[in-house]
Amino acid sequence: MTPPDASAARPIKQPGPDHPITIERSPQRVVVKAGGRTVADTRHALTLKEASYPEVHYIPRNDVDMSLLVRTQHATYCPYKGDCSYYSIPSAGERGTNAVWTYEKPHEAAAPIKEHLAFYPDRVDAIELLDG
Repeated sequence: MTPPDASAARPIKQPGPDHPITIERSPQRVVVKAGGRTVADTRHALTLKEASYPEVHYIPRNDVDMSLLVRTQHATYCPYKGDCSYYSIPSAGERGTNAVWTYEKPHEAAAPIKEHLAFYPDRVDAIELLDG
């Protein structure tokens, strides 16, 4: 017997007036530092604004030093964005555990954040937003 598709049991929701999501290119340079090192530096970040949550900067993988990250088994699900995978930043110590997340196959409403990573501000040294 074939097990049912686990993703079929999860709801997929569309953004709307009660839960808006916007994704725009950030005009700022975004630099992420953790464990005393620059983990990401980009002029191509996307800023995701979702409902009343704080805005999140998603950084293209090409602008992240992936050698400083270690994939973890932690996973979550968002009905608006999809399955979420996590990375830790070992050089940041315990604080860097699951500090980075990504939607590798986002739902259509969040398609632009594919191949991008986001960082928890309280799990890194700094997320700097610089002009230009």
